[in-house]
Amino acid sequence: MVVGIFRSRLRPEQEHAGAAYGPVAERMEALARSMPGFRSVKTFGAGDGERVTLFEFETLAHLDVWRDEAEHLEAQRRGRDEFYASYDLYVCEPIREAHFRAED
Repeated sequence: MVVGIFRSRLRPEQEHAGAAYGPVAERMEALARSMPGFRSVKTFGAGDGERVTLFEFETLAHLDVWRDEAEHLEAQRRGRDEFYASYDLYVCEPIREAHFRAED
């Protein structure tokens, strides 16, 4: 499994409803979910405006196919040119896992 951590801050003009960012982000999530090897994606927002998206793919090769997908490349370009004030991307492989689920 490969885990991605995408920490970002939107430009002020992209933070309101109806901004161009929202539909592009929704489309990218739907497209990512359709990619081979996709496992999960979740996005969280902090009170200070930072957003964190966690995503998982089966392998680095699967993630690389997603990274290089044509529509995603265009969204990445728009992200740098129009949407984001800043972002950091980390790609990781878990070195240890632990799981717990209480029984119902």
